[in-house]
Amino acid sequence: MTYSFAASKWLFALPVALLALNGCQSSDKTGSGQPDLLQANADTTVNPGDDFFTYANGAWLKKHPIPASESSWSIGKEVQNEVYARLRKLNEEATKAKAKPGSNEQKIGDFYATGMDSVTIDKQGITPLQPELNRIAAIRTVQDVPAVIARLQPLGVNALIGVFISQDAKKSDQMTTYLWQSGLGLPNRDYYFNKDARTANIRKEYGRHVARMFQLSGQDSGQAQANSARVVRLETALAGSSRKLEDLRDPYANYNKMAVADLGKLAPSLNWKTLLTQMELGKVDTVIVGQPEFYKKAEQLLKTASVDDWKAYLQWHLVNAYASNLSRPLDNEHFRFYGTVLQGQKEQRARWKRVLDEEEDAMGEILGQQFVKEYFTPETKERYEKLTENVVAAFREHIQALDWMSDSTKQKALVKLSKITKKVGYPDKWRDYSSLEVARDSYAQNVMRAKQWQYRYRANKLGKPVDRTEWEMTPQTYNAYYNPSNNEIVLPAAIFSIPGLIDKNADDAVIYGYAGASTIGHELTHGFDDEGSQFDEKGNLRNWWSKKDRAAFQQRVNGIVRQFNGYTVLDSLHINGKATAGENIADLGGIVIALDAFKKTEQYKKGEKIGGFTPVQRYFLGYALGWQSHQRDEVLAQRILTDVHSPASYRVNGPFADVPEFYEAFNVKPGQKLYLPDSARVKIW
Repeated sequence: MTYSFAASKWLFALPVALLALNGCQSSDKTGSGQPDLLQANADTTVNPGDDFFTYANGAWLKKHPIPASESSWSIGKEVQNEVYARLRKLNEEATKAKAKPGSNEQKIGDFYATGMDSVTIDKQGITPLQPELNRIAAIRTVQDVPAVIARLQPLGVNALIGVFISQDAKKSDQMTTYLWQSGLGLPNRDYYFNKDARTANIRKEYGRHVARMFQLSGQDSGQAQANSARVVRLETALAGSSRKLEDLRDPYANYNKMAVADLGKLAPSLNWKTLLTQMELGKVDTVIVGQPEFYKKAEQLLKTASVDDWKAYLQWHLVNAYASNLSRPLDNEHFRFYGTVLQGQKEQRARWKRVLDEEEDAMGEILGQQFVKEYFTPETKERYEKLTENVVAAFREHIQALDWMSDSTKQKALVKLSKITKKVGYPDKWRDYSSLEVARDSYAQNVMRAKQWQYRYRANKLGKPVDRTEWEMTPQTYNAYYNPSNNEIVLPAAIFSIPGLIDKNADDAVIYGYAGASTIGHELTHGFDDEGSQFDEKGNLRNWWSKKDRAAFQQRVNGIVRQFNGYTVLDSLHINGKATAGENIADLGGIVIALDAFKKTEQYKKGEKIGGFTPVQRYFLGYALGWQSHQRDEVLAQRILTDVHSPASYRVNGPFADVPEFYEAFNVKPGQKLYLPDSARVKIW
């Protein structure tokens, strides 16, 4: 699905010509009397035409080094810290309350209490998983393997099969079952084959890690080494038939609808009718297979790999899925590889934060109800609903003014834009968790029960009308998304937060850049990027473009692909322009659309400086504020291979190089690093 991340969201002294751009009075403070945030964040030793990201955020970056417990640090992490503090208080109070059994307060209190009880967790060791480990140990032949795979699915263990319930991409009013490539312990296929030294070392460390986890699960050294080799060999074979990151973005190529009876042509050994029944999906008669070649490889391996290979593979994926919820030796070794080797973290994050993260996954909307009640006022909600409408109006004008799109396609684009549902802050109705069981017996068991609840909650949607009022993110999430099947943008309350700045004290220039461009405009544009534009106003995968208009659009997409392919980020690693195209299109679109919306505000029309910056300068600085971020090399390398978003600095410097008003606002000239001649600048929306 085309969900977009909007935050997982860069000045030597200013030249005299720049300082003289606007003759209005300048103030170093905001209307609140507080020092100006944008001014405090800036590093004026950097020229804005060379590296705007660092010019805008350099002082902030110096004041906010990456903590040892983190692989990166960002404005989003700052917001999350504020959210953590609020949720911690809520949870600690719930653990002490004598809450009514089955109430939300009881669930919160018991979940948090078991997660924080490290003494009991250590004492229990791996025993919470023992019933499932026994089932795996009881496998006698390869024919027994599918039943165990089916048993693990509701527990969130996607060994071999990746199943999820979502709207049918071509019939958005129906829920359907998708089968996706899955079952790898490394982030994606490239980790199994890339030959650079960094990735080769990760592969070596992965084999050691798997062996160590087998030992911590009770196996002797020899057995653990042998089982690790089995796992890596099996996963490498699966990775060889897994699609690359950029290929997963083609909605047509990843839509292969077939009757359950026809699945036997892909992988008869899985006995699909029985398998789906065991996965609690017995009424399913058709499925959408994302990558048929993956399941053909699964069939081959079910015939050629030994029963011991499969037992090792299933045990590994079960333990790996729950390692962070188990005793300290397992938790620490899991962190050593996935935290330190893969992402460069020096130490574990505080347990209470990790428990809150797990609780967020388990029952986030319970926490969300309390969060918005205390921290997202009706006045704030109203401001961002109005801002959203203003950005939509600006987008409408942009579409009407396009010189490369025909009138007939424009009319369809305008219809789609008018039909976009705008969800701001929090849902109108909350998810009912009354059937979720939470107790004080075992932290891992609570997590398992929550995963089963989530799985069944999804499965229960099959055969029922699509609920388009639902949210896929909680209000306390610093993120946002566009869902093509619902043709909707979803903007959680937390995405509008700016640490250290009360919303009422934030001027429109900052808000239009920070929220209007990087979030609202960005998500709106996703409905019209290279992937989202293939869905119509009802959320169905359908071509509504003329052939000529699609070709003209693709020509512009190719331009942004070339631009971002040219950015080398780390060592020899460069941005994958094709994989990141949708996000780069949305970044550029959000910036130019929200800028025109901002030009209609009183602040823009008055032209007064704040903190030494003109309104338009503050707009661009406000956008860059939303991407304050730096990361360790390890996680940067991982994201280049696995993330459809460009690194934060390029989400500022990249699109700004295409925006004429940026050149004017900061006097960017030929010879400066961000300067692109007119002929090389990308213009889409």
